[in-house]
Amino acid sequence: MEQHRARPPHNGPRRGTAPLPPQAARGGSGGARPAGRRPPARPTPPRQPGPPLLQALRRLPNPRLTGLGGGLFCGTAMFALGCLDQLLFGASLTLYGVLFLPVCLLTAVWVRGSDLVTAPVVVPIAFTAGLLPVADSGGGLLGRMMGLVTALATQAGWLYGGTLVAGVTATARKVALMRQRVARRRPPAS
Repeated sequence: MEQHRARPPHNGPRRGTAPLPPQAARGGSGGARPAGRRPPARPTPPRQPGPPLLQALRRLPNPRLTGLGGGLFCGTAMFALGCLDQLLFGASLTLYGVLFLPVCLLTAVWVRGSDLVTAPVVVPIAFTAGLLPVADSGGGLLGRMMGLVTALATQAGWLYGGTLVAGVTATARKVALMRQRVARRRPPAS
């Protein structure tokens, strides 16, 4: 008995070949371009030198963390800073709060554009995780939990301030990204 292969048609690009540009898929006019070649990108204007502080900031590393990566970075950094605070300064909650602000700023700056909404969400969780070694413990699990709740209540100003820093930074970055998208879509003025 003869068996025929029933295979659904494959309408997409084959493996190992570059996809066609959107104009080719729509049947756009113009000269045929070889597959795999992209149109030349628009030249970007050179950056202005700017003030020395801005130049120093541009030389810093510029990682792009996912939402989960931003949360892990922030949580790990705050836990490590909490442990250092406990060892070196005897669990100074004010120092811990001051150290929380730059971590919030870095988290909001380093998270990638599509995950900006996660930055103000993960920083309060990281604040709580970092308080574990810093909070007073009266003994046992219940004493540790009471110390954590007390530290959260007394240090709420730092928590709100850091969340505000992350939220404002993420919002400013999102607005800048939206403006860049609009500028790219506009045709150049002649």
